[in-house]
Amino acid sequence: MDKREIVVKGIGKVSASPDLLVLDLNLEVVEHEYDKAMLIATEHLDTLCAAVVSAGHDKKALKTTQFNVNTKYDSYRDKSNNWKQKFIGYCCTHGLRLEFDLDMKKLGVTLGAIADCPAKPKFSIKFSVKDPTAMSEQLLRNAIENAKQKAEVLTTAAGVKLGEIKRIDYNWSEHHLYSQTDFCVAESSVDYSASPRALAMDIEPEDIDVSDTVTVIWEME
Repeated sequence: MDKREIVVKGIGKVSASPDLLVLDLNLEVVEHEYDKAMLIATEHLDTLCAAVVSAGHDKKALKTTQFNVNTKYDSYRDKSNNWKQKFIGYCCTHGLRLEFDLDMKKLGVTLGAIADCPAKPKFSIKFSVKDPTAMSEQLLRNAIENAKQKAEVLTTAAGVKLGEIKRIDYNWSEHHLYSQTDFCVAESSVDYSASPRALAMDIEPEDIDVSDTVTVIWEME
């Protein structure tokens, strides 16, 4: 007999409690001379590393995420109302990331140490998971199981049998495994001498919820 097909889209969902703090930091230096810009950028990195170590972290835990050196110009109009550009200097930006176990007290100590260093980096705080691979794999298993359940319901209702899987289609996209909790600390208004105590509060970040789809094609017997 001719083989017929059934195409089913499975939806996988998974939820997990955050167990990882992700601290993204950004250092920026603008100087008219290239050598001076690089020298100050190096000094700022050294002071930031020292601050991280003083807060109880391993120096190697501070990872570079991006490093750029570009020229910076300012646009203006001259006396003839023509647009001109004025060279401001060399802009060196250094993005870094520090990850550690979810511990609000340690976060407070870390921010206090970072704020006391001359580099004064900008920062953002996110909540994630230490084992993203396990979460992504469970997501795919759930999606396949959901597709199979739907296919079994449909074939049973139609009075036919589910055959072999012919093909599985999946878009291998990267999952955004971060909590939606918006944890913001205004750098200009915080008393950093008190931050270790202030940030030691027992907060519970929102669970990380992700979903994905997979398309499965079966033969119908």
